Amino acid sequence: MTLARAQRGEMVAFEEIYRRYSRACFQLALRLTGQRQSAEDLVHEAFLKMMDTIGSYRGEAPFGAWFRRLTANAGIDAMRRQWHRVNADADVLLENMTAAASDLAGIVDADALLARLPPHARAVVVLHELEGYTHAELAALFGQSESYSKSILARALKRLHGLAANATSASQVAL
Repeated sequence: MTLARAQRGEMVAFEEIYRRYSRACFQLALRLTGQRQSAEDLVHEAFLKMMDTIGSYRGEAPFGAWFRRLTANAGIDAMRRQWHRVNADADVLLENMTAAASDLAGIVDADALLARLPPHARAVVVLHELEGYTHAELAALFGQSESYSKSILARALKRLHGLAANATSASQVAL
């Protein structure tokens, strides 16, 4: 019933929705952005978008999944605003991943490892591996081909495995 009240524009219903779904959306946003403040901004943006578009929600998917998709889309939109080039080269992204990983001593936390990836690669990993997006959906979100997201995913996962192995061996040496 909260959903129907929100669709009628009742602010109390929006407050209930926020309390119920903001934590899950924040976790997704944090994984996408790697930064607490950016994640908070992203949840705020997604919530405002939800308020504007809740009338178009038809119940074809669970509301929580729909709201998380709004959050993911807001994250992709935010990354697009930050990109200086629309078509970033996958090799450049790999170089950035290597450079970002160079100062990773002893971290084995998955979120910390994800934070070491550049935004593009982190978004592909989070959306595909954790949120279940298909490569076709990622291609549409990023305005790229399916092979682009497959390439970014494969390289990012390879980098994450290497980072995790290095962090594990570094922590074992410290013991």
